[in-house]
Amino acid sequence: MTTPLPRSDKLAQRLALAIPALLLAGAYVSEYGFGLFPCEMCWWQRYPHFAAIGLALISTFAAQKRMWIGLAALAIAISGAIGAFHAGVEYGWWPSPLGCTGSNPFSLEFVRCDEAAWSLFGISLAGWNALLSIGSAVAIWVLLLAKERA
Repeated sequence: MTTPLPRSDKLAQRLALAIPALLLAGAYVSEYGFGLFPCEMCWWQRYPHFAAIGLALISTFAAQKRMWIGLAALAIAISGAIGAFHAGVEYGWWPSPLGCTGSNPFSLEFVRCDEAAWSLFGISLAGWNALLSIGSAVAIWVLLLAKERA
């Protein structure tokens, strides 16, 4: 018989699944609903979120749940770090390692990675991903470190 997860671990597990799922949903709504097609660096930010969802799902049935939740948080943080780097490219703080273009599958135009396609309060989508992902990863780790028991 397995022992139940402490409440803080349950919340961490739910966040580790919900945050990347919501951020990916937002990315796809932006892309298919509003025509904000991703550049190559935008895609780089999505991959760790896919991994985080997989790791969070594994944590629902595998042993060592806390390890899997922590790894999901690490993947979320990696996406945030990539987002922070991408935002720096958009703001001109440093150069891109790429030619700053990605192809739009629905046209012959290229999507530049050094120009923000959209921003809110002066923060680009990459910047928002950085803030939300890194903040969420820290919150998940804090919950996992909580001394609370079931």
